[in-house]
Amino acid sequence: MAEKIELTVQWLREQVGNAKVSGLVVGVSGGIDSAVVAGLIKRAFPNQSLGVIMPCSSNPRDREDALRVVHAFGLEHIEIELTEPHGILLHAVNEELKARNAFREEASKLNDGNLRARLRMSTLYAIAGHYRYLVVGTDNAAEVYTGYFTKYGDGGVDLLPITHLKKSEVYEWAKVLGVPQEVLDRPPSAGLWENQTDEEEMGTTYDMIDAHLDGREIPDKDKEIIERLHRISEHKRNMPPTPPKF
Repeated sequence: MAEKIELTVQWLREQVGNAKVSGLVVGVSGGIDSAVVAGLIKRAFPNQSLGVIMPCSSNPRDREDALRVVHAFGLEHIEIELTEPHGILLHAVNEELKARNAFREEASKLNDGNLRARLRMSTLYAIAGHYRYLVVGTDNAAEVYTGYFTKYGDGGVDLLPITHLKKSEVYEWAKVLGVPQEVLDRPPSAGLWENQTDEEEMGTTYDMIDAHLDGREIPDKDKEIIERLHRISEHKRNMPPTPPKF
């Protein structure tokens, strides 16, 4: 495992060199995936790596755990509060939709969460442009397979260093890297709304997804959910369709 971590660190250095930029930036949410990536970029570029904490109508614990991560790694960080701009934009969109009788209450919660993810992406790129850094993503193998990420939100990045790691492997790397115990113990959440958890939203567990990715037998109910998520999210893993040359 230590060797794989070191190879990933070296890969990150190569990507920065190939892109002829200066370093790496990651959004630090307080969750396990971003914590692992924070540890990796700090190892790759001790003096040219940056964590960005972006509260957005968030649970205060998210910020507390994000601070635990950056302090544990000695990672330089900045904090951008997105609650107000998120609220202004969401209100403007919803009011216009209501005026057109197009607002759908059942869609509003997911749209709210996706807007948060996309605001965070835009914030990261605004910062990365000033530092001449690459934006590093935090999606793991389970999230990529099921499409459990926001298109052009947390899916909008330059590099994906842990995309081949199953969720269980993310936890193993986290222990080696020295991620704080409080972060290891918290339930996985994308932080899209209050009390949101990944597994409750997906309808299955990361253990089931990991087992499926390994080719092991899992209950039909879970297999159907996972394969459905994979099927309907195919567009997220590909470039937008284009017509043939006429």
